[in-house]
Amino acid sequence: MNNFILIFVFLFLGLVLQRIKQIPKNTHKILNWIVVYICLPALALYYIPKIKWDNQLLFPIGVAWIGFVISYFFFSYLGKKRGWPRKLIGCLIICAGLSNTSFLGFPIIEALYGEEGLKTAIIVDQPGTFVVLSTLGVLVATVYSKGNLNSVQIAKKIVFFPPFVTFCIACLMNVFQIDFFEWGQLFLKSMGSAVTPLALLSVGLQLRFEKRSMHWSFLGLGLFYKLILFPAIICFLYVVVFHQHGKDIEVAILESAMAPMITGCILTSTYGLKPRLCSMMIGFGIPISFITLIFWIFLMRFI
Repeated sequence: MNNFILIFVFLFLGLVLQRIKQIPKNTHKILNWIVVYICLPALALYYIPKIKWDNQLLFPIGVAWIGFVISYFFFSYLGKKRGWPRKLIGCLIICAGLSNTSFLGFPIIEALYGEEGLKTAIIVDQPGTFVVLSTLGVLVATVYSKGNLNSVQIAKKIVFFPPFVTFCIACLMNVFQIDFFEWGQLFLKSMGSAVTPLALLSVGLQLRFEKRSMHWSFLGLGLFYKLILFPAIICFLYVVVFHQHGKDIEVAILESAMAPMITGCILTSTYGLKPRLCSMMIGFGIPISFITLIFWIFLMRFI
């Protein structure tokens, strides 16, 4: 419950700070930099060395990869057909293609399924959502913000992206069963815990409630994909096609139904891909997701 309260507190605080003239206009960019280049790497180094591999984990891990790939083809097709700007297409691909599997997902899953469910949620988040953000997310953000880049330039963007670098280090630590001393883990966890409040504050600083905004129809389309269409696809694939059942599958489906990923939207905004739409995807997506999640939680009783 405290996590949910914090979401609205920091969003509201950001809205309030918008009206204070003494606050620099580029404050949200500074917060974005801290989130992407400091907090995310800390999370990778804290969680990934602790993961224990099992082939059944491919299903929860696959949620983020499937969602992002489908989002890419879905919005690329619509964008080309309707002549949307490249930055708009890139924004929708990333913001609608990534779920908030940690800050929103963790407390909800833990409340419903306990500690065992939380372990599955971490698998969905770290090797799944986090890695997609650090690889495919950066790839899409780079291509759709800069235009035509060669493969070497794109590869450099990914390889030298700090969260991706630390992810690779964390994977090596996992393989060789190495972890930080207790004080080091505490330090990393503390830095990583700043992700959500800083990101939400940044969103609040950029959020605008404009009645005549051109973004409303795109917001509705993005949230329809994120909160309704994609969870339905995952549910159909896992339950009907692959005949998978159990708590792990239920957790995977619910994680796919979470609101847009805050740090994904921050990354998109950092690359200049429709920052206001990014903020709206979070600002409106989070409260709306609380309503749609009730439907998906209810559905889990019948699968």
